Amino acid sequence: MAVTEARARTLLGQRLGAAWQAVHAFFQREAVMGMTFVAPAFLILLVLVAYPFCMALYLSLTDAFVGRPGKFVGLRNFVALLQDSTFRQTLRNAFVFTGASVALKTVLGLMLALTLNQNLKCKRFFRGAVLLPWVIPSALGVLGWWWMFDSLYSVINWTLVHLGLVAPPGPNWLGRKDLAMIAVIMVNTWRGLPFFAISMLAGLVAIPQELYEAAATDGAGKLSKFWYITLPMLKPVLAIVVLFSTIFTMSNFEIVYVLTGGGPMNSTHLFATLTRQVGLESGYLGTGAAISLFLFPVLVFVVYFQLKLARRETL
Repeated sequence: MAVTEARARTLLGQRLGAAWQAVHAFFQREAVMGMTFVAPAFLILLVLVAYPFCMALYLSLTDAFVGRPGKFVGLRNFVALLQDSTFRQTLRNAFVFTGASVALKTVLGLMLALTLNQNLKCKRFFRGAVLLPWVIPSALGVLGWWWMFDSLYSVINWTLVHLGLVAPPGPNWLGRKDLAMIAVIMVNTWRGLPFFAISMLAGLVAIPQELYEAAATDGAGKLSKFWYITLPMLKPVLAIVVLFSTIFTMSNFEIVYVLTGGGPMNSTHLFATLTRQVGLESGYLGTGAAISLFLFPVLVFVVYFQLKLARRETL
């Protein structure tokens, strides 16, 4: 009896070992191993990106309301949005906000990168300090700006008044349509400037110093070196940085939401904030989903032309 039991255990162990070897050999295949490594990322994209996108697409074609399943209405939500003055204002806001912010970040980021590339004292400290606006929580940083723009306790107005540049009590930054847009652009520029500066600083460090030495031997000045060496060598990096910044800026939510909530009079609404207001606060899920999907073709259009430009610069 004991011999039979031992033989059974031996056979079981052999079968388990053979099964393990088969499984091991199966996952050792190159195609299977590759799919195994990609599977977690694919699952995350499926759950967090593909499913919400498909759900938004479905809702945008219905008249769904909170607590009530929607009926299929086709493209009626999209047509109604194009006739809505608030949405048209939001579309203009998105392009003004994105264009001005990206342009400012590009110019100021390049200037900051050139400064950080110099032989400065405490260079490592300054390079680390530049990253602070990028690494601190967005809402926390924007709340600080909200206090600085406050109509009664604004430190910006206090400074401008004591310098004699404006009359007391100073401008109402978040209460006027033109100044509110300037305020959100300023905060977005402050927030995204480190990304530009550090990315372009990496590009500057990668430029061979022999090029500058050869240019100096030929009598080239600082402006000529920048125009004919630095700028052309930075174009591939700059194209990619501008591409990512455009996507992040156009889909921005927290800056506008914390500072103005889309006001005054819808003058600072972006796609994300208007989607939240219509879809979540007002409960019109179908219309809110349609607003969010309007951002998709706009970003596809922008990304296509920027990738085309980036590919041309890298060739």
